[in-house]
Amino acid sequence: MISVEPTGAVLGATIHGVDLSKPMKDSDLGVILRALGDHGVLRFPDQDLGPGDVSRFSALFGEIQGNPIGKTDAKREFPEVGILSNVKENGLYIGSPDAGQDWHTDMTYRTVAGFVNVLYGVRIPTRDGKPLGGTEFSNMHMVFEALPDDIKARLDGKTGIHDFTKFWDHMRNNRNSPRPPLTDEQRRMRPPVPHPVFLTHPITGRKVLYCNPGFTDHIEGMDRAESDKMLDFLFEFQLQDRFRYTHHWTEKDLLIWDNLGTIHRAIADYSPDEIRLIRRCQVMATKVFDPAYIQIARAAPQEEIHA
Repeated sequence: MISVEPTGAVLGATIHGVDLSKPMKDSDLGVILRALGDHGVLRFPDQDLGPGDVSRFSALFGEIQGNPIGKTDAKREFPEVGILSNVKENGLYIGSPDAGQDWHTDMTYRTVAGFVNVLYGVRIPTRDGKPLGGTEFSNMHMVFEALPDDIKARLDGKTGIHDFTKFWDHMRNNRNSPRPPLTDEQRRMRPPVPHPVFLTHPITGRKVLYCNPGFTDHIEGMDRAESDKMLDFLFEFQLQDRFRYTHHWTEKDLLIWDNLGTIHRAIADYSPDEIRLIRRCQVMATKVFDPAYIQIARAAPQEEIHA
């Protein structure tokens, strides 16, 4: 029977009793959705999964985004499943070696925002018996609740503008990223888009802060200096230790997290010869705002929510 074991921290739970290589019952999906709203980051340990399994599970949550800046590689059997890796073949990286190595929320640069990321640990670097390359999160439900009342009042109804090029250029200019410069066409493909600064989470029904250092460029209705000052405050506020949680990887972990209720970063504490290889699907919010879809979560057996 599927069950949920919370970490006891500000985020995170482990899901037991489900084999993700097999089709999933709606009742189990409902438990997972509710746990995702409650805990933000879910770990499924000891899963033996191929790329097709990762794709099938990911598609339960919405449409999978392929390559965000160009055509997906149709030569691969499951091109929608990306690769995060520092492995090289013929002198070239087989995947993205620096993906996520600064604070952000995936896919806020799209009109239809991101719902979840699904990552499967194939090879995890270790040193002295300890895993490297962890993923750190911050809880945006808690951040909103802790914001000063005057900040909530000033930002009520405001819209943030999210820009894909902000994070890409930041990684190249400030983090020594090997990623190539964006072409003019790639920049045209990803124009800035608006999202509410405060978003009502479709699963919990509670407000979250929906701004992140990676992609949120400015706040509409404020002059640039005022907007920059406000965003500097929000970005510093949301990264306080009291809101943060780190997942330490084990090979065969499948990790899913809620992009609407968290921000995250990959911790780059491993060297080029310490191999990290993870399969990833980025899933858009094409289902989660549909009341019929959310009903799956509300119909989940209550006794299975906590182990």
